[in-house]
Amino acid sequence: MSSDSDIKRKKFKFKKPVYNDIMNIAWPVLIELVLSSVFGMIDMMMLGNIPDAGYAASAVASVGVTNQPLLLGLAVVQALNVGGTAIVARYYGAGKKHKMENVTKHVMIISMVFAVPIALFGFLFAEQIMAFMGAEAATIEIGKNYFRVICISYLFQSYNFGITGALRGIGETKVPMGINIRTNFLNVLGNAILIYGLLGLPKLGIVGAAISTAFANFVASVLMTRYLMSGKSELDFSFKNKFNFSKRTIGNLIRIGFPSAIEQLVMRVGIIMFVQVVSGLGTVIFAAHQIGMNILSLTFVIGQAFGISASSLVGKSLGAESPDDAEKYAHHSSLLGSWAGFGLGVALFFGAEFLVSLYSRDPAIVESASSALRMVAIIQPFQANQLIVAGSLRGAGDTRFPLISTFIGVLGIRVVLANVFIRVFALGLTGAWLAIIIDQFVRWVLIQFRFRSGKWKNIEFV
Repeated sequence: MSSDSDIKRKKFKFKKPVYNDIMNIAWPVLIELVLSSVFGMIDMMMLGNIPDAGYAASAVASVGVTNQPLLLGLAVVQALNVGGTAIVARYYGAGKKHKMENVTKHVMIISMVFAVPIALFGFLFAEQIMAFMGAEAATIEIGKNYFRVICISYLFQSYNFGITGALRGIGETKVPMGINIRTNFLNVLGNAILIYGLLGLPKLGIVGAAISTAFANFVASVLMTRYLMSGKSELDFSFKNKFNFSKRTIGNLIRIGFPSAIEQLVMRVGIIMFVQVVSGLGTVIFAAHQIGMNILSLTFVIGQAFGISASSLVGKSLGAESPDDAEKYAHHSSLLGSWAGFGLGVALFFGAEFLVSLYSRDPAIVESASSALRMVAIIQPFQANQLIVAGSLRGAGDTRFPLISTFIGVLGIRVVLANVFIRVFALGLTGAWLAIIIDQFVRWVLIQFRFRSGKWKNIEFV
């Protein structure tokens, strides 16, 4: 163990040093993800509270319509980052820190190679894309310029993801957390000023929200770059240093990242198909479902945070040729996350009605959504465990099996069973959420099977 790790361990009072290593990476990510979700909800609330009710409704709808293609575009970049995180972590663990800079530059360049055409396509065909997504004419008219500005913002966001992924590979999560918290706050402040026309500025409505988002992401890019070149990071980086193009690095980024990109695509397609089934249950039930899913989405941050920690530590351990340490980090990460998931499940079960009441006071919606949340509360430890173990596999470069489990779970289990439970057995919303529970459990079983096989320990790519 390095002296740096020994210093970090003193910040926590866990009995086992391995828990300190896990938590020092996980807690900043957890805070970052939670606050990002909260800031995102505040953005939506600001648009929804524009005095003109008709404009407000179309503005909120525009954000919802543009989110799906934006998430697909980000999935491509995030997939490359999975490969970048894994490779950087391996080199870090192997003591080959001089190679990490070149890998990071490969990720940044390839991210832009994909991001620029995607952003340009979205900018030029904003109206057509929104129409394809099912937006009404009024929504398209109000939201088209928002979409175009968000496409510019997407470029900065993609650039930032590349740097964040590399820093996570070496376990540096506190700086990205600090930068993202500050820029998210800046975004909320900018929204208030530009949406409502405060401080003597014109009221820009939804376009103001887009400009604020783009500016915040630009500031994040500046701060990320400044930190990376400051010499304070263990990832020694400078644009002045020569870039050495490597076909092997490109091949590894694609080999590790491509399955993750397909996994995200499968997930998005499956969710759309699932929504189509549930939307046939009626407006009130669908509203209850949407509220339940919004609350459920916040529960994923535990698994994501500990999964990122596990990915970094597993990758570093394998790079140091210590597969036993890799397994230990993966096991204890999943153990911590599972207990956190259990606690969250208890809170979700007993606090379901209170949480739903924050969204709606309609008794029918509160009852339906609360029942759904109590059902899914049971699966929380398994959900967290599955996400964390999948993160461990990705840190080892094993991204194909998470893809397989997502394909089977989301398309083969969730969508199929939702159709059967709703259309054949008439179980309504209960049937839809029962399908979610079974999907999560099946994916947990598959991921556990792969992890326990130990094959992930033998994947070589550096």
